[in-house]
Amino acid sequence: MTPKQPGITRFTDINLREIVPFIHWTFFFMAWRLNGKYEGIETACDCTSCRVSWLQKFPLDEREKAEEALKLYKDAQEMLRRFLEEKIVVINAMVGIYPAYSDEDDIIVEFENRKITIPVLRQQIPSSDGFCYSLADFLKPQNDHVGVFANTVLGVESFAGTFEKDDDMYHSILIKTLSDRLAEATAEWLHYKVRKEIWGYAPDEPLDVNEMFKTHYTGIRPAVGYPSLPDQSIIFRLEPLIKFNELGITLTENGAMFPNASVSGLIFDHPKSKYFNIGKIDENQFHDYARRCGKSPDVLRKWLASNL
Repeated sequence: MTPKQPGITRFTDINLREIVPFIHWTFFFMAWRLNGKYEGIETACDCTSCRVSWLQKFPLDEREKAEEALKLYKDAQEMLRRFLEEKIVVINAMVGIYPAYSDEDDIIVEFENRKITIPVLRQQIPSSDGFCYSLADFLKPQNDHVGVFANTVLGVESFAGTFEKDDDMYHSILIKTLSDRLAEATAEWLHYKVRKEIWGYAPDEPLDVNEMFKTHYTGIRPAVGYPSLPDQSIIFRLEPLIKFNELGITLTENGAMFPNASVSGLIFDHPKSKYFNIGKIDENQFHDYARRCGKSPDVLRKWLASNL
């Protein structure tokens, strides 16, 4: 579908209140090794009776962990209040919707009278539907579009450092894990706005964050370094398309983003697009990919070690 707002759309100093509802708290707890479902935890923070009632929903052998999760959640809510009231963090995001098409397992992006090639990998172990996917499958061979996005949470490192000076590692880690979830929440928020407004290919999609967490929406947003786009070096090919420095993001020589609470990747509107895991690839595909990347196999091996 032709996007409503082609080219680059920028969001600067996004209101934290807009992002917080998109936090996936399950992954926050997982970062603290508190695996489990803590549904309704937001109702248990304000009074003793609510706390007791919520804890009683858990079997006896799970209540200690649930109580620990509740304390952590309350501390996170207090930290979010500080983020907001003291204006500690700045959240920026950018998305570009560009003309693009597929050329076998390459994505070709048309940008400023030139073409930027994004080589991608194909599964060699079929998905559950029996098909071996490549992200290039979700673009037409001509006259299509692809999205490129990035977002970041600024101000985290310096604020965490104030606690580290006092050897308060708990609050330092709390700030960093919370900012990681804010970065992912911003990506969720941005993708929603892309579907509804910017690209506008799903204008009637209702706002239901829990359904979003289950990826019950049209299109996908695979991030660089994630299972369907595992080559971190691809981020350097996105740089002219997204202008990381304008967001406050710098790239290391290893393709990592700084601040660490940053996300970048691609957006596809294809109704049958899906998330998948590339997994292991053989030497034939590896050497073909090296050729398409214009890298020597020796250099590329460090980028794809987990897939070889």
